[in-house]
Amino acid sequence: MSKTRFDVTRLLRRDIAQLEPYPAPQPLEDFARDLGVSPRDVAKLDQNENPYGPSPRVADALARFDWYHVYPDPEHRVLRERLATYAGASIESVVVGNGSDELIELLFRLFVEPGDRIVSASPTFGYYATAAQVAGAEYVTVPRGPAFELEAAAIASAVNDRTKLILVASPNNPTGNATPIATIRELLELDVIVVVDEAYFEFCGQSAIGLLADPAVDNLVVLRTFSKWAGLAGLRLGYGIFPQALLSAVNAVKAPYSVNQAAEVAGLASIDDVDYLRSTIARILAERERLRDALVSTGLLRPYPSDANFLLCDVIDRIAADIQKHLAERAILVRRYSGPRLENCLRISVGRPEHTDRLIAALQELS
Repeated sequence: MSKTRFDVTRLLRRDIAQLEPYPAPQPLEDFARDLGVSPRDVAKLDQNENPYGPSPRVADALARFDWYHVYPDPEHRVLRERLATYAGASIESVVVGNGSDELIELLFRLFVEPGDRIVSASPTFGYYATAAQVAGAEYVTVPRGPAFELEAAAIASAVNDRTKLILVASPNNPTGNATPIATIRELLELDVIVVVDEAYFEFCGQSAIGLLADPAVDNLVVLRTFSKWAGLAGLRLGYGIFPQALLSAVNAVKAPYSVNQAAEVAGLASIDDVDYLRSTIARILAERERLRDALVSTGLLRPYPSDANFLLCDVIDRIAADIQKHLAERAILVRRYSGPRLENCLRISVGRPEHTDRLIAALQELS
């Protein structure tokens, strides 16, 4: 007698069965193969990576490291010490993670029970909504202001007695604007944890970490990543500055080996070569201004002000999807959005000067 085929999906959590995957772009290698070009011939301007890559010291450090067969230090003491110095925080407050995404999920595990509320301002980083749904939370967003600014009063109006976290990306992705420190200070007056996601900190230089010097500030978490400024997106290394009172709970729930040896070695080498990385940041910021002027000159795109390494652009008298397709056919990748207020927008990462030149030449074909 044959066994009836087992339907494993019927045992899924009902909320997970309904969940849509996070909309990640097509992998570079697949895109290049489909187009018949080398991955190196693609102007990849869709995921805000550092186009200059990591510090040259990273490859050398990875090649010389001889302990890949040994588990990493679960406390990451050497890396945390160096990060504390770099960020201007105490080593006791530093938590490292497999990208800042792991730290977002960690915060949800620490604080959020099914039915609790998480508040943010839209448009913003799409993974917040995905992670909140996985945690069984109610994810509530309030609209940003006319210039995509975060309004503290609007956030406060969405906070109820089941709110655990407020999520603030600063600079915000995909709009590019930083939230003033004065606004974050207002949010800290609320009786909730305020999480400031500073993934693009190095491109704007403004940080909420300084607020931790105030002894009254005990509800602030600041997250950062090596993915953007340091060119380590493929190695997944992030860190957070947490209230010290949370460290015991963090260590109880965090996977001990989520940050691998290679990521730790690369992170340390990056900090050792921070002057080189700052020089590439300066080149990116200079290119951002050239890119902005060139986009305006095409008459097709209207860039918003940006404190990050990308520009969000309104498409003028055209359809964003058509422009994205036109660029993709020329091996130029940009990001398109479809949410409220972004229905006809493109986000363009700042690349090398030659990437800007190719992009503008392709857009001029449409003018």
